[in-house]
Amino acid sequence: MSASSLLNDEVFRLRLLLAAMLLALGTLVARLYWMQVTNAALFQHNLSEQSIRRVYVPGQRGQIFARDGTLLAANQPSYNLVLYLEELRRPGRWQNTVTNVEAVVQQLARLLGQPPQLKRSDILAHVHRRLPLPLVAWRNLTPVARARIAERTLGWRGIAVEVEPSRVYPEGPLAAHVLGYVKRAEPELGEDDSFNYVEPELTGAAGIERRFDHALRGAPGEKIIAVDVSGYNYRYQLPGLADKLGHRDAVAGRDVLLSLDPRIQRLAENALDGLNGAAVVLDPNNGDVLALASQPRFDPNELTGFIPTETWQALSQNPDKPLRNRTISENYAPGSIFKPVVAMAALDLARASPNTSYNCPGHFMLGKARFNCWEKLAGHGTLNLHDALMYSCNVYFFNLGLHIGPEVIHDRALELGLGARSGIELDGEVPGLVPDDEWKRRERKAEGGWREGDTCNMSIGQGAVLVTPLQMANVAAVLANGGKVWQPHLVLGLRDAQGVWQRTPPKLTRVMAWNANHLRLVREAMCDVINAPTGTGKHAKIAGVLVAGKTGTAEHGSKGEGHKWTWMIAFAPYDAPRYAVAMLVEEGVSGGSTVAPLLQKMMQGIFHPDNAEGEG
Repeated sequence: MSASSLLNDEVFRLRLLLAAMLLALGTLVARLYWMQVTNAALFQHNLSEQSIRRVYVPGQRGQIFARDGTLLAANQPSYNLVLYLEELRRPGRWQNTVTNVEAVVQQLARLLGQPPQLKRSDILAHVHRRLPLPLVAWRNLTPVARARIAERTLGWRGIAVEVEPSRVYPEGPLAAHVLGYVKRAEPELGEDDSFNYVEPELTGAAGIERRFDHALRGAPGEKIIAVDVSGYNYRYQLPGLADKLGHRDAVAGRDVLLSLDPRIQRLAENALDGLNGAAVVLDPNNGDVLALASQPRFDPNELTGFIPTETWQALSQNPDKPLRNRTISENYAPGSIFKPVVAMAALDLARASPNTSYNCPGHFMLGKARFNCWEKLAGHGTLNLHDALMYSCNVYFFNLGLHIGPEVIHDRALELGLGARSGIELDGEVPGLVPDDEWKRRERKAEGGWREGDTCNMSIGQGAVLVTPLQMANVAAVLANGGKVWQPHLVLGLRDAQGVWQRTPPKLTRVMAWNANHLRLVREAMCDVINAPTGTGKHAKIAGVLVAGKTGTAEHGSKGEGHKWTWMIAFAPYDAPRYAVAMLVEEGVSGGSTVAPLLQKMMQGIFHPDNAEGEG
């Protein structure tokens, strides 16, 4: 090959190489232009997405008010000492950082004069689960502690005092079983996987706090934090990032308005102070619950958020069960306060008349079984229905119950709401029991079907009959208002976003078709129970106000051990009732001697507040 041809071939290859280089360079320039100009916004967004974290922020919890505006459950700021672990980071393994955080916590503990609340395991868990968020080292700092922190940690890195809402109950233990309490919980994110982390929020654990948790919580918001490749948050925000990614503020929960009257609630609780018992006060004209008292009680402020183990054990393991709401969650035999139900059933079905009489020799023989008449073993003699109610004669009601039959008593008791949950806006309500033949055959197979002895026991509120104080307060309300069965209710309404109370109307569930004359007879007998010199409830009498009622004493437990539940139901004023009451004391002597004086003390405070004692 000639020299010229070789030269031409070299030039061709150089030109080909140059063309390939220019093509590659053009492709690279075009690619860079596509990435940095045409799709710059897209890649910037993707970069931002990889360096941000979405945090679930709970809404401020709604407040709970009494009917007169008294604040019963509120929010207050809790000042917490927090640590930002990214500013306490040490080179090398995570263990180095955890060790440094432990050392800082020990220094702060000496500064505050308080023992550390964090363990090494808490720090490790935070590193692995919630690294970008601050780690709470101490909650609820006192003003003195905050002052020490401000004075002596100036220049310390990674330490801050931050505020979070906490729940507070301004009236302390008042109405604790109604209000309930809250606990700290991390919400389940569910199908919404857009959140990377959640800030703890308060959730209802009992009472109204639990039942209306969905309304009190409100709607969560979110905040955006920026992190580095290690997951650390440097407490800065990317400009405009929150708006671009749909940042939203949390929405506060709705306030709840209760029917409770704080003054009456306090009177009811004070009347039972030092005892195990319950008291319920209703408005018989609409079913409003004015007081729902259970003793012993607890202070919900001690159970808010983080509950110390010793506090929880002291309450949950207490044999007197202070956490138990005795007004709705415990079953009791009613004893003689059940007798007005039997009397109205007999009268209204024409199975008895005001003049129906029976002789009481102090006991009743059913075959070889002997049933005594409560404490008057000498007997009451011949009684009509009025006197049988006033003196609470068991023998009369044994005869009456057998005459009218258990089915009549059973059906009328159900119509009055016994044997079923009332529907009050609280969890944990038990239905009680009004037994019948079917129930006995199912539950007590060894005893066979219903017997006349069961009817005798039912007629005086014993045997298998079980009620709650709320149910018996509602029976008193029906007798007071002439036959209207209102559903007892605690919540008058919720406040909407515009600040307007959305009221919940009362619910009338049934109207008893009672004869007015029959009702008058029973009411007059109940009036004499308290106001006649020989009435069993004479110790409940108060000056200037006519109160009607019925005492009751129910044995429970093994026969002969002497365990008694002592009762009284009442309504007042007699001519135009505004209050219907049921009061129970566990392990009392009798309704007349144990409960009547306590009910008198409470009613005295309701009607004569200037002369009442112990309103507290």
